[in-house]
Amino acid sequence: MAESPDDAKDSGRLPKALRSVTPGSRSRPNEGMDVFGWGMLAGLLVLLVPLLPFIIIVWGISKVTEMLTPSS
Repeated sequence: MAESPDDAKDSGRLPKALRSVTPGSRSRPNEGMDVFGWGMLAGLLVLLVPLLPFIIIVWGISKVTEMLTPSS
């Protein structure tokens, strides 16, 4: 394939900034994702609140054993 004279002079830069074809969008609330987020929070609370006493007990035992174990 032979190069045309225009291809030889092309530096690869655009002559000016190109505008987008799509119109700009404004920020708007997304109720579907809002409901999903609140559902995830509720699910995590339902799972973690009953486990909270056990987490506190394990944390307390680790602190007590840390205090009783001599460090060198």
